[in-house]
Amino acid sequence: MSSDEIRAIELLSRVSYGRVATSMRAMPFVAPARHIVADGRVLLRMHRGLGYHRACNGSVVAYGADNFDSGAERIWSVQFTGTAEIVEPTAEEVSAFGPEPVRVDGEPFTPVFMRIEPQFVTVHELDYSGHQETATPAGQLAGGPAERPSGTSAEALPEAPPAERHLHHAA
Repeated sequence: MSSDEIRAIELLSRVSYGRVATSMRAMPFVAPARHIVADGRVLLRMHRGLGYHRACNGSVVAYGADNFDSGAERIWSVQFTGTAEIVEPTAEEVSAFGPEPVRVDGEPFTPVFMRIEPQFVTVHELDYSGHQETATPAGQLAGGPAERPSGTSAEALPEAPPAERHLHHAA
C-alpha cells in the first residue's frame, strides 16, 4: 500500500460520512453515505430506497470525504476511486457503522452495503496554520471565511469512534 493510501485511510477513519459519485442513466450524481474502512477497502452503508446502489454496483465510483466544516487549520480531502460491489457485511462491520437513521426522505431506512476496491487514491491537504491575519483598509481581517477556515487556533482532528477504530488499518 502506498503512503498516500495509508494516509487516506487514516484520514477517512476520522469522519463518518462522505459522498459517492457515479452516473445513472448517463447523468452524474453524488449521494451521501456512511463509511468504515475494513481490510484496506471502503465499506459504504446507503439507503436502498433511493436506488443509487444499483447504479454503483459493478461500476467505477468515486468516494470522497473531508473535514471542511471542522474549523481546523489543517483541511484535508480524500478520494477513493474504484469498482463498487454490493456485499453482505460481517456482524462486526455492521456494528462498526453504529446506529442507522430512522427515515430517509420520509421513508423507513433500509440499508444496503457496498465495498469499494480502491484503484486510485487522492489526498489533498490545505495548511492554514501559518496564516497571519492582517488589517485591511476597511478594518476587516484579511483571510476571511472565503479564504480560510473559521477556527483560528490549531485544532486536533477528531478520532474515529471506538466502535470503528478496530476496523481501520492500513495493511
